[in-house]
Amino acid sequence: MQGNGQVTAHIAAFEALLTPAGQRLLEALDPAEVEADPLGVATRLRRAPVEGTDVLGVDLSELVGAALTQARLRGRARGKFGELAERMYFTPNGLEQSTRRPVAALRARRFAAAVPREALVGDLGCGIGADLLSLAEAGLRVEGVDADPFTVAVANANIAARGLGERAHAREGDVTATPPGAYDAVFCDPARRGRRGRVFDPDAYSPAWSQVMALAQGVSDACVKAAPGIPHDLVPEGCAAEWISVGGEVKEAALWFGGLSDGGRRATLLREGAEPATLTADPTLGAPPVTEPGRYLYEPDGAVIRAHLVAEAAAEIDGALLDPHIAYITSDRLAATPFSRAYEVTDVLPFSLKRLRSALRERRVGTVTIKKRGSAVDVEKLRRDLRPSGPESAVVVLTRIGERPFALLCSEVTAFP
Repeated sequence: MQGNGQVTAHIAAFEALLTPAGQRLLEALDPAEVEADPLGVATRLRRAPVEGTDVLGVDLSELVGAALTQARLRGRARGKFGELAERMYFTPNGLEQSTRRPVAALRARRFAAAVPREALVGDLGCGIGADLLSLAEAGLRVEGVDADPFTVAVANANIAARGLGERAHAREGDVTATPPGAYDAVFCDPARRGRRGRVFDPDAYSPAWSQVMALAQGVSDACVKAAPGIPHDLVPEGCAAEWISVGGEVKEAALWFGGLSDGGRRATLLREGAEPATLTADPTLGAPPVTEPGRYLYEPDGAVIRAHLVAEAAAEIDGALLDPHIAYITSDRLAATPFSRAYEVTDVLPFSLKRLRSALRERRVGTVTIKKRGSAVDVEKLRRDLRPSGPESAVVVLTRIGERPFALLCSEVTAFP
């Protein structure tokens, strides 16, 4: 753990970056160059400082280090924040755990639709302020709270950079000491990273899961961000649970409480250039039918699977499962759906290396994408053993139907009727 003197020095160097001279230093850095040769860039800047940076009252090495860190993190942050990353500030852990901008904006709209504008929203464990910024941009008053003073400085810098100072601010504090009634609504994102990296046990979050639940259930409206692998038995009764994927990857779960909850489960998919798509639980549905492989195979999005909504995804396309315990849907009908990826099935083979290799060779397949669910096959070893060769490509789906392993040769569908 860093001593108070080190923390103070880091904050002083960061605040110096916010001055005009510090901004000139930061703007002079190319994130790609910093990533490729940080030592060379640092040496150059220390030998020939940017005008004004040598009289800011902080150690030049500290200032250069702070600038290099921000430039490097901005480069890495583009995947989450796009071009906006170039005007934001980060900490390594803060960037790792921060909410992607489209997800934060989606969540903020839900808050804004239910929470009065005069209400005060507490962002408890605000980190660098990704959600705080979106809540403020949606017109809400927000106070961020974080235990780390440097992170608070970064969050306030982001608030200032976006011109949101009239509606938002961040302060240092212990979120577990939040008094009842301090906020009208709460958003809480417990820290899921420790000294040794990612934390998977909710009881080891900071704050611990029981404390987070107490904070969320102590106000009329609340949302808790959780890891996408959160067990369903940790979702309290009456709470709505939403799993969110971005570009086909499951990124997080959100638990909604009080007036923000409808008590159901949903999967929300965000895709570039498309409106958000949400699939909700249908309590009237029974178990989906099971049938032999049809002409098309559908692979549900990971958020759909995490939310236990495979039956709903199958019903949407009048499909059935290949196996009652495996999330592959089949149908003879081709239907465009945002909730599943479609493949056309060309061959269904009882699995054996010899049979699969022969089928690929016969079809002159040299590029193989291997997917599996319900199969114990080592994919990398299989890829080496297949030794594919040829100009064609194919998708090989390894699965189980009943007790028997199968390989389905497929091609991905990109055009729909």
